[in-house]
Amino acid sequence: MKKNQIGVMVLIALLLAASMVPENPLNNINWALFSVIIVGLALFTFFRRFEHQDISAKEVVLTAALASLAAIARVPFAVIMSLQPTTFLVMISGYVFGPQTGFMVGALAALVSNFFLGQGPWTPWQMFCWGMCGVGAALLGSHAKGYQPVAFAILGGASGYLFGWVMNIWHWVSFIYPLNWETFLATYALSFPFDTVHAAGNVAFSLVFGRSFYQILLRFKKKLTVSFRQA
Repeated sequence: MKKNQIGVMVLIALLLAASMVPENPLNNINWALFSVIIVGLALFTFFRRFEHQDISAKEVVLTAALASLAAIARVPFAVIMSLQPTTFLVMISGYVFGPQTGFMVGALAALVSNFFLGQGPWTPWQMFCWGMCGVGAALLGSHAKGYQPVAFAILGGASGYLFGWVMNIWHWVSFIYPLNWETFLATYALSFPFDTVHAAGNVAFSLVFGRSFYQILLRFKKKLTVSFRQA
């Protein structure tokens, strides 16, 4: 990631850390609105970077197709709270194609699927969280040789919990009053079963479908790669 993207990530981390300290002077801020603005800034940074990349039309179409697949796959699973293959599809996309594609697939998947499931102030947060799932998998893929099912599954499980924990911060600062340690811990305790279902689903999808999806996406990646040989 570029320096400006890293800077935005650091800013978001600091603001999230500040919001997690109950009964501090910063609690007078409208965190619900302020957090959406900051996360929107992060999304703008990644989208702007993607727009200015030297990428082909095929890569754009592939990114859109992967995002559409991840979005559509989420809709039928909406009846089962927190269980969906979207996180897995976003992560395997980032694992194969890199952090920028991984983030775009995750962000677009959240945006598109919410047209069916409901848009709201949570949408930018979901876009950011799923995008970062793609970035995290891309970092693993850049240091791994081929597909590593155990490492990928472990990361999938961790991503399920991290996704929920970040979304909990948004829920806490937006809907819970007062902002203190009791309400903070209660919010996380109540979400733990749902986060566990999300994490377990990621692990299951990774172990069952991970290698097959990796091989399919790897073939697409090879078709997009053009190599030149000196005559």
